[in-house]
Amino acid sequence: MHHQPCEIDRRSVRVKLTAKGREVQSILKNLFRQHGEKMQSVQGLDAASVMETTKTLARLERFWTEQICYIY
Repeated sequence: MHHQPCEIDRRSVRVKLTAKGREVQSILKNLFRQHGEKMQSVQGLDAASVMETTKTLARLERFWTEQICYIY
């Protein structure tokens, strides 16, 4: 990543990927695509069930976060 501070507003920084960063992004993009294709070939792991599982995990995370807040 390349960081470039803003000359006008010192709180602001412009961030962009370097050539190596774009290469890593491309590798990860292909890896996620391959994983998605493999998941679709497994029975019961279609897009709808993955989305439902993600929602359930988010609700569980929210529950446990709230429980921790009440303890302290």
